[in-house]
Amino acid sequence: MKYDYKLIDCGNFQKVEQVGPYRFVRPAAQAVWKPRLGDDVWKKVDATFNRASGGDGKWTIHNRALPQNWTIEQGPVKLVISLTDFGHLGIFPEQDANWDTLHRLILNQPKEISVLNLFAYTGGSTLACASAGAKVVHLDASKTSVAWARENAEASGVANKPIRWIVDDVQKFVEREVRRGSKYHGIILDPPSFGRGTNNEVWQVEDHLVLLLENLKLILDDDYLFILLSCHSTGYTPMALQNLLSDIVDTNLGVLETREMTIAEQESGRALPSGASALFIRNKS
Repeated sequence: MKYDYKLIDCGNFQKVEQVGPYRFVRPAAQAVWKPRLGDDVWKKVDATFNRASGGDGKWTIHNRALPQNWTIEQGPVKLVISLTDFGHLGIFPEQDANWDTLHRLILNQPKEISVLNLFAYTGGSTLACASAGAKVVHLDASKTSVAWARENAEASGVANKPIRWIVDDVQKFVEREVRRGSKYHGIILDPPSFGRGTNNEVWQVEDHLVLLLENLKLILDDDYLFILLSCHSTGYTPMALQNLLSDIVDTNLGVLETREMTIAEQESGRALPSGASALFIRNKS
């Protein structure tokens, strides 16, 4: 598979990234060490994002020919890249291993797999599952994010696959699915630390994640295949995610794999910590 994203260097709480033909400097809170490379690399970039103390920030464009958006190939998916006001580009390369695993897992199933992707943002997981033949419900509270995910589906050639695109509050949607008796073979969630739903509902990971997982347990099909939980919030380590999933799945029925999500520098292989994930895959019955 082809991967158009590359981490060039990181350090001093920043990172240099190659995203298709363009190169950027963005914040990297976990890069507490010194960079390996010098100014000849760090200053030859197309744009730099500097974060302000309040959490927002500003792009400084060094290449005036930088397009508004462009498309890259990242393993089983294609993604439309764009510079956002909060510093994101629409790609989270620390999820590459998860996307590859889900794609292979679903591709090998003899039946159609129904997947629920929550806090789905620009849809990398949705595309990985849909391209392997899954029926996917893609849900995010942001209308802009769902529209971006649909662009990615067009770019990836899966726009005509059975994907339901939903703009809604995650907690309320899942509660309705419980009442409706809906069932899924796979569930994916990457909850933020803080967020707001479509009607200004508040989401705080420390207050709401446990209840959400308990409700998700109720909509897992009897013959479910997997549940993937990833998180970028402080304190949500691989062990913490393992403990959370162990409360809602019978770990004797499958394999629960946890890992620190990382992005490896292209040349040195030095890893930049970028969150945690836990994936439970149920054994075939």
